[in-house]
Amino acid sequence: MSDEQLLGSSIIEIVKKRISVRTYLEQPLKPEIQDTLRGFFSTSRGPFGGNVRFELIESDLARKESSVKLGTYGVIKGASTYVVAVVEKADRNLEDFGYSFEKVVLYATSLGLGTCWLGGTFKKSEFAKAIEQKDHEILPCISPIGYPSNRKSLIDSAMRFTAGSKNRKGWGELFFNSDFGHHLSKSAAGKYETPLEMLRLAPSASNKQPWRIVKDTNKSHFFLQHTKGYAKFMAHDLQRVDMGIAMCHFELTAKEQGISGKWQISDIGSISTPPDTEYLVSWVEGI
Repeated sequence: MSDEQLLGSSIIEIVKKRISVRTYLEQPLKPEIQDTLRGFFSTSRGPFGGNVRFELIESDLARKESSVKLGTYGVIKGASTYVVAVVEKADRNLEDFGYSFEKVVLYATSLGLGTCWLGGTFKKSEFAKAIEQKDHEILPCISPIGYPSNRKSLIDSAMRFTAGSKNRKGWGELFFNSDFGHHLSKSAAGKYETPLEMLRLAPSASNKQPWRIVKDTNKSHFFLQHTKGYAKFMAHDLQRVDMGIAMCHFELTAKEQGISGKWQISDIGSISTPPDTEYLVSWVEGI
């Protein structure tokens, strides 16, 4: 089954439709929707082979008998259900987590549901208890999931304004041709223009957009440009999660456009990297 069949509609339409929803109708997900989501969880695996475990967790609204008190510090209003996921401790596990979780987010969007990546504004210990997190697992992020409300809370409106999700970096800051000294134009990107544009529209922690791509013949090299001092304030390096999200958008779009390829740790040759920038992986076409 192709990803387009899996997601139910064009990945390009879904990416353009997805927004962060922080205010929800106070009603639980329909049972058939819950079953559909749980079925999809098993299809979402990361490119590096990390094991990500997903669960739908009902909030206090729907489970008043529970001793678990799920909280998001007032950021999320009305949500009755959360997607909670843990990933096993391993190399590149956060990238796998971001890739797999974003695939679930896009699928939820295709079903008309709202989501919102949360990496810091939630009570981790309570969500860890709800998903019965094991010692060999970490819990980097969660997302509410439900039916969006047309009414926005004050905090929702404020966060949308502050995040400035419409103010994304342009091509000149993100995409490069052969090395970091030459910007990649849309015309030079050729058939990769749409996959790169869908990558540019990916969500990221605090809208930092840490991804940098160098197009080099049949390879697209993915680099992480760290925001100085950002990771030390977080329990986990959320910019590595962001890279997984970017990889998800790029790969799903490329495949929908008929471009075949695979992720590979590749030789980047003589490409000189800017400060605070590290190579992650390459998309290699035709293998």
